[in-house]
Amino acid sequence: MTIQLEFTPDIQAALNQERYDYPDPIVQRRMETLWLKSHDLPHVQIAELAGVSENTMRDYFRLYQEGGLAKLKERPSYQPESALQAHAASLEARFREHPPATIKEAQSEIEHLTGIKRNPTQVRHFLYDKLGMRCRKVGMLPAKADPEVQAAYLTETLEPRLAEAQAGTRAVFFVDAAHFVLAPFLGFLWSFVRRFVQAPAGRQRFNVLAALNAITHELVLVTNDTYITAESVCALLRQLAARQLGVPITLFLDNARYQKCALVQDLAANLHIELCFLPAYSPNLNLIERLWKFVKKQTLYSKYYADFAAFKAAITQCLNETHTTHKAALDSLLTLHFQTFEKAQLVTV
Repeated sequence: MTIQLEFTPDIQAALNQERYDYPDPIVQRRMETLWLKSHDLPHVQIAELAGVSENTMRDYFRLYQEGGLAKLKERPSYQPESALQAHAASLEARFREHPPATIKEAQSEIEHLTGIKRNPTQVRHFLYDKLGMRCRKVGMLPAKADPEVQAAYLTETLEPRLAEAQAGTRAVFFVDAAHFVLAPFLGFLWSFVRRFVQAPAGRQRFNVLAALNAITHELVLVTNDTYITAESVCALLRQLAARQLGVPITLFLDNARYQKCALVQDLAANLHIELCFLPAYSPNLNLIERLWKFVKKQTLYSKYYADFAAFKAAITQCLNETHTTHKAALDSLLTLHFQTFEKAQLVTV
């Protein structure tokens, strides 16, 4: 039976536009099919050009016959529920306790637990959209870290001084040393083939001792190519005192011997600088650790420097641009929110 359809010039123009612009690709195909029909092409040719079967083509014609363009745009809201949905709660409990490392591992585990076999794309969709899982990098919890001590230090020592710094009545700095070694730092690149970074000769080291202002993110630096010592820390203290900030100064440091020695503590007392030593194994409470990761990402990963001078210059330039080029990125990164391990989820075997 021949399906008789009528097309006005306005409808033809609408079909022509919607076959390209409509956001649903299936509706686009319907519009394309009807647009071809409006030009009186043979049905065999319409089906071939639209990329549909002749039965599907006739279904599109009937939709248009029943309700015009509006009917062509209708899409069923019902979607069949995945058979895995009935096992969502048990699979979520399993994967919370034993997260899979790969989609293939999750696929095998799902089949073992439910008897349902799905291809990797379906498994990825189920984990992502139905269970809310994401592929996340595993973090490291120092073996000797004490979560209770960290939590108490955060609330009793760190946060009160940061509150004063935010109010402008105290200057708080986070202090740490980074030791950048001239060696390949391998990272990830979007590339057509695997790329290789040439390894430079020698293993010279560029040392940076820095104090990071918790509020302004200003950096005070002491650098050398030899070693960071108590004298280096004293030089940093003198730089901070020379700024005459007009408010009490507090430094948060780790427990490195050269920072905690009598020479440093005596000078800090004379300069009226408060030294607060973080609990052992608590890099997560030292804001400046995030800066070091940022510097490595910006200047070292997947990059080659022909000599030590170029290597040092790149790191120095990055540090000098923390208040200009990198300000927006660092303001977002260096927020005063600190990770604690009270509720850490450990990987079990």
